[in-house]
Amino acid sequence: PFDLARGPLIRGRLIRMPDEEHVFLLTQHHIVSDGWSMGVLVRELRQLYRAFEAGQDDPLPPLAIQYPDYAAWQRQWLSGERLQKQAQYWRDTLSGAPARLVLPTDHARPAQQSFAGASVPIVIDADLTRGLKRLSRQHGTTLFMTVLAAWAAVLSRLSGQDDLVIGVPSANRGRREIEELIGFFVNTLALRLDLSGEPSVSQLLEQTRRTALAAQEHQDLPFEQVVEIVQPPRALDHTPLFQVMLAWQNNAVGSFDLAGLSVEAAGEGYDQVKVDLELSLGECGEVIAGTFGYASALFDEATIERQRGYLLALLRAMVADAGQPVGRIELLPAAER
Repeated sequence: PFDLARGPLIRGRLIRMPDEEHVFLLTQHHIVSDGWSMGVLVRELRQLYRAFEAGQDDPLPPLAIQYPDYAAWQRQWLSGERLQKQAQYWRDTLSGAPARLVLPTDHARPAQQSFAGASVPIVIDADLTRGLKRLSRQHGTTLFMTVLAAWAAVLSRLSGQDDLVIGVPSANRGRREIEELIGFFVNTLALRLDLSGEPSVSQLLEQTRRTALAAQEHQDLPFEQVVEIVQPPRALDHTPLFQVMLAWQNNAVGSFDLAGLSVEAAGEGYDQVKVDLELSLGECGEVIAGTFGYASALFDEATIERQRGYLLALLRAMVADAGQPVGRIELLPAAER
């Protein structure tokens, strides 16, 4: 466990194994790091190792600012009229939003939320990825927005709800000075999408684009403050505002290549989730790949595999015909119809 008052909040240990093998363990509390920070850390470790091996001095340039400088700037910047404007945006946007996304589950929801989780891999093949890029260019969306629209449509079909909220982590690194800092900058945005009125694929993409851009313009207000402002109904069995998330990994950690060494990541598995469903994706070469995390107290693996299939089917249909109503796209494979 971590002692947040005294630290340390980051620990490293090198374990020597037989046959000239070593295991480097790095443990850190989320309060001092985020996904973007891991990419920075890996790049800096790589630079430091290469310099050490060559007998060179520390190659890392001094940082222009530190995390406390950013925290002080944020407190000063997010105040007064600017704070009121951001607060009013989220108050208006999330007013009357459904408290829960009621998805069919394999098991009854526990009285108190369980964070036990598991995951299945998801890969969007190269051909479909090319089609999604083409569709995105045609509609002025990013790949993230296009996949978000598709997943919202799947969730709407599964739940029978046309008004839903999806949580989206935002790197919150809009200033160049903080791009190379290690720290907790990420914020979570609650994106509300409306699928009423049988929108076409094109119409849903346009709505999703507008929603995502507006949320990004108001991304500085911490999520905890958004919850306080909106005052959604609270319960112990689910998270407030949203129970599903989509994370798009723009800042990949990258390979940890060290001269003269063969290095590979040793994953520790996916055994915890923050919400009912967590879709984590990013571009990986010519494909889009990631994980589909789920609360194992609610869902069986087979159910999540079916949902993965529904998402892929809907993405293929979107690429094939952007004029068709999203709600009429066939999600079931022929064997299940």
